[in-house]
Amino acid sequence: MFAYVARQPIFDVNREVYAYELLFRIGEENCFPDIPPDEATSKILTSTHLSLGIEEITGDKKAFINFHRDTLMFRFPTSLDASKVVIEVVETVEVDDALVAACKHIRGLGYPIALDDYDMKGKWEDFIPFTSVVKIDITEIPHDKIPALVERFKSKKIKLVAERIETYEEFRKFKEMGFDYFQGYFLARPEIVRHRKLGPSSLTMMQLMTLSSQSKLNFDEVNKIIERDPSLTYLLLRFINNPLVNKRHKITSLKHALTFMGELEVKKFISLLALANLNDGQPTELMQMALVRAKFCELVYTKIHSNDDPMTGFLTGLLSLLDAMMEQSIEDLVSKVPISDEVKDALCGKPGLLRNCLTLSQYFERAKWAGIQQFANKYEIKQSLLHSYYNEAIKWAKHMHNAALNDNNE
Repeated sequence: MFAYVARQPIFDVNREVYAYELLFRIGEENCFPDIPPDEATSKILTSTHLSLGIEEITGDKKAFINFHRDTLMFRFPTSLDASKVVIEVVETVEVDDALVAACKHIRGLGYPIALDDYDMKGKWEDFIPFTSVVKIDITEIPHDKIPALVERFKSKKIKLVAERIETYEEFRKFKEMGFDYFQGYFLARPEIVRHRKLGPSSLTMMQLMTLSSQSKLNFDEVNKIIERDPSLTYLLLRFINNPLVNKRHKITSLKHALTFMGELEVKKFISLLALANLNDGQPTELMQMALVRAKFCELVYTKIHSNDDPMTGFLTGLLSLLDAMMEQSIEDLVSKVPISDEVKDALCGKPGLLRNCLTLSQYFERAKWAGIQQFANKYEIKQSLLHSYYNEAIKWAKHMHNAALNDNNE
């Protein structure tokens, strides 16, 4: 069985990822139509895909997973690792003594319990003594009533998640109110329009990007630039050491490394380094999202246009969050980077296949299954293939981040 999954980040007060909420569907025939939620959850939890793949989806972060009545009554959460998940009790469940007892038992086994979309109804009172997290949709509860809720839950040592945070103003407001975590798409939007200066290392990156944008890559010029910077050489070797890139070969020199990688992979490496440099000082999730989008757009674009340059789709996804990273408008930014007009147009919203590929990646991020289905129908691609591409992109992004970009822990 193939599991369809979308992940939505939950951020802490420092705008770093604390956990991912995982949203699932099953089977190509069940992915988009409405199906009983308990059926979806139970089938996924009993599949080998989830039991083997949850760490690939969330890395070292916790997974928040929605559970409905039957899955809780039959103790399905206990098939998962209690240290890696948070059990979300959805707001639509029918509450009675039996359900409360089941959830209390699950909590007693070490599984954190979260109340999803808390609506202040009395049915939740029996859950409060053993609840670890309460999620509050800020669009559903009057804001003047939320401070009292925060004070009450804080006194019981319950962590609070503010859902539907769409702007930095909302993030700041609810952070000051005392919320611990935040869920929404505020992170991918620029806080203010201002100009971040490019330092010497950024200028080196721009030189490399200019070379990588040329139809024929000049390996000698790339070698000259990289060999001047020991940190670049180190990152290049780490990139190659990634098992997704190199499983057997021992690299003997910088030039050997570039030749071994080949033109396409060198171009990818340069683009990744450039974006990582421009992202300096920003939350790492922006980079993770960009990496996932890059690989996903590459896979989808080349599936549809197999004879075109794979870098076209890759760069479109990779640069799609540049405005949030640099806190400038995307239109201003793309005029300063050496990329094709085709990619620039897609980033600026011009309709076409590239833009649709980028929009498709956003559908996955937000679990908009109907939009995914429409794309699949329009371009005559199996929905299961799109989901496999997205899962592959998540795994690739995780490996790239660990192997090439996240060397601060060593």
